[in-house]
Amino acid sequence: MAAEPLWGIDLGGTKIEILIMDPFSHEVLARQRIETQREKGRAHILNQVKKLINATSKELNIWPERIGIAMPGTLDPVTGLVKNSNTTCLNNTPLKRDLEKLLQLELVLANDANCFALAETHLGVIPEEFPHAEVIFGIILGTGVGGGIVIDGKVIGGNHGIGGEWGHIQLDPEGPPCYCGASGCVETYISGPVLENIYLQLSGQSLPLKEIAARESSDPHAEQVINHLIRHFARALCQILNVLDPDAVIIGGGVGNIDALYEERCLDEINKHIFNHGFHGRLLKPALGDSAGVFGAAMLVDYSN
Repeated sequence: MAAEPLWGIDLGGTKIEILIMDPFSHEVLARQRIETQREKGRAHILNQVKKLINATSKELNIWPERIGIAMPGTLDPVTGLVKNSNTTCLNNTPLKRDLEKLLQLELVLANDANCFALAETHLGVIPEEFPHAEVIFGIILGTGVGGGIVIDGKVIGGNHGIGGEWGHIQLDPEGPPCYCGASGCVETYISGPVLENIYLQLSGQSLPLKEIAARESSDPHAEQVINHLIRHFARALCQILNVLDPDAVIIGGGVGNIDALYEERCLDEINKHIFNHGFHGRLLKPALGDSAGVFGAAMLVDYSN
C-alpha cells in the first residue's frame, strides 16, 4: 500500500473532479471540480485535467507521484487507444500516453464503472452490508448500461479491457439497433432514455424516469414500463450471475434508484433465469452516490490488476 496521499480524477462528460485522500484513514484532504467542456475538443480536456492538478497541488503544496483516473470507455490493452467512450473525441486516441507526457506523471486509467465497483467494495456499501464478499459486480444503470468486476478487492479489467461490460450482451439479435453496431443489446432495453421513450410511445407524454416510477401504482403505462424493466433486467443480469456468480451486485446510476429492482418481484424474475435453485446473492444500493467514481479512481493505484 502506498504511503503518500492517493490522488484520483473522475474524467466525466460534463465535469472533471479531483480528490486527494489519506491512504490509511481515507480522509479527504482536498477536492475540486471543473467543467469538462468537451465541446472544445480533446486537447482542451487534457489541459483541463492539468489545470485541476496544478490548482490542487498548489492548494496542498504537494505534487503527486501517481494518479488514478476514472474514464468513460476503456483503454484497449493491445493498442493503448481509447474505445467505447461517449466522450467521442477521446476515442481512438492514446489518452494515457498523452496525459503522462503532458503531466510527467505515472497514471492508472480504468473505466468509470470499474471505479464505481472498486469504491463501493472498499469504502461504500460492501463493508457496511456484506464485508466478507469476495466477488462483486457493480452496475451502472443510467443513460447507458455498464458494469465493473471486483474480485478479492481488485478490479478485473480483462484481456480486452472490457471486463464487466454487460450492457452489450445481446439479448435478442432481432432487437433494437445499438450504437455499438449490434442489435438487441441490454442497453437498448433497460437504459434510462429507452425506458422514458417506451413510456412516451405508450402514453404520448414525455416524463423523466423518476416520475414514471412514482406513478406505477396509478398509471397503467408506468406500470408497463417498470414491468418491462424488471423482466429484462432480470434476464440480462442472469447472464452475469450464471458465469460470474458474484456474492453481491451493486446497482448504481439513475435507473438503479428505482425501488422495484430490489423488491421480491424482481428476485422472483431472477429466479426464473438463474442456473440454480434460487438466487442467494445480494442486490444492493450504493452508499457513495456520484462520489464513487472519484474515490475509486484514487484507489486504482493500489487496487487495479
